[in-house]
Amino acid sequence: MTYDAIIIGGGHNGLTCACYLARGGMKVLVLERRSVVGGAAVTEEFHPGFRNSTASYTVSLLNPKVIGELNLEHHGLRIVERPVSNFLPLPDGDYLQVGPDTATTQEAFARFSRRDAERLPDYEAMLERSAAALRELALMTPPATASGLPELFRAAREGRRLWKLPLSVQRDLLALFTRSAAEFLDAWFESDPVRAVFGFDAVVGNYASPYTPGSAYVLLHHVFGEVNGQRGAWGHAIGGMGAITQAMAREAERLGAEIRCDTPVAQVEVQDGRACGVALESGERIGAKRIVSGVHPKLLFGRMIDDDALDDDFRGRIERYKSGSGTLRMNVALSELPDFTAKPGRGPHHGAGIVMAPSLDYMDRAYEDARQHGFAREPIVEMLIPSTLDDTLAPDGQHVASLFCQHFAPHLPDGRSWDDEREAAADTVIETVNRHAPNFKASVLGRLVLTPADLEERFGLVDGDIFHGALSLDQLGPARPVLGHGNYRGPLKGLYLCGSGSHPGGGVTGLPGHNAAREILRDARPWRL
Repeated sequence: MTYDAIIIGGGHNGLTCACYLARGGMKVLVLERRSVVGGAAVTEEFHPGFRNSTASYTVSLLNPKVIGELNLEHHGLRIVERPVSNFLPLPDGDYLQVGPDTATTQEAFARFSRRDAERLPDYEAMLERSAAALRELALMTPPATASGLPELFRAAREGRRLWKLPLSVQRDLLALFTRSAAEFLDAWFESDPVRAVFGFDAVVGNYASPYTPGSAYVLLHHVFGEVNGQRGAWGHAIGGMGAITQAMAREAERLGAEIRCDTPVAQVEVQDGRACGVALESGERIGAKRIVSGVHPKLLFGRMIDDDALDDDFRGRIERYKSGSGTLRMNVALSELPDFTAKPGRGPHHGAGIVMAPSLDYMDRAYEDARQHGFAREPIVEMLIPSTLDDTLAPDGQHVASLFCQHFAPHLPDGRSWDDEREAAADTVIETVNRHAPNFKASVLGRLVLTPADLEERFGLVDGDIFHGALSLDQLGPARPVLGHGNYRGPLKGLYLCGSGSHPGGGVTGLPGHNAAREILRDARPWRL
């Protein structure tokens, strides 16, 4: 049987693409290597009686257009907002709490700097104007280069959108795309805790210092989402992140797409310069009119396509494609809630993003430590306790916590292996949390530790990169993953890209899958353009 489209990888973008293609009348096959669809957005039991999101762990960037058009709420998806945005315990026993609204946050900021409190509304307005422009661009297909009149018109249209923005917004976007997070935030705020609570977003999945040029864009990338219509908010999917991808899978199957798990692809078959099918690791061969990849670009072009099918320049650029976000991910089963020295007892802060990184200098030291030692001995840790919002994840009276940790080098120095260092790194994270909540270490009943090597082995995140490649200026928009192929079309006829290694990049957005499907359907039916 020949399919209209085979999608390699059943992650959230692959499933999104499958839904749109099947709705467009195509016969679609999704091939997933693991025994469950969802890629990094899955919910699994990691300790008897305790379930949690295994890798991706919080919701904001999932585009409302995708949620609505794929009927995800009809298929059971329910997202709840955090009661407060962030809680930042400080080494001196104080704390900074952000949210749930601007006025409350201003009161919190004023304890550290009245000037910072006064500047907050202007900062939020600036960031929202920039994020609004990014939201619009994220739904567009970047232009390819030297690809004829349609691409020329598309480039002109996109450029016109940018140039029509107010000059002040253009200036803010230029600063966000080129400056370091520290330089950008220093122009707005003077207090270390205030700069830290915003600067944390700049190092999430970004193996860099907040003083690294370009890190301000990563900050912006994390704020263009929304939850239940509230822009910039973060939330939790009841049942964990797997609730999103299971809902997507149900919609894909309802529309007629076929999904096969435990079906790893070994090779994309190429004939006369066209991708025409796949060979599975089992030896089975399946033909298709087009192949759509949701996997990391380095996996697709480095392991699944013969070198002689690609030109030397393209292959070399894929080899140099930057990947490796310096992330360690942990889930822990807890007998009780952490009791923070800075704010004892249970409260809304337990439902926040709990950030353990009190200053930009602390984040910079963590990065430099990781570069020399392999991982930060005082790491940046964000902890979420989703069981405070979702009683489906843990037994009554007990809890699960997600620990998202920076900086942990993709490759350790001195020939050391992450297999040898996994538990030592995890202990460092536990001790970091325990300094702020002294009952934490004793409350841990079990833990799952995923190093950068584990993230690659389990989810295909090359060098542990949660974004399928660094979000640097040379790997964004029309240059993601390689200039000339940012429009979701690969270097072979019939080959398309729909994963986070394409525009607009990583995070659980669904937009690469949504945008790629639009281009595939355009190519299949040009008379309907």
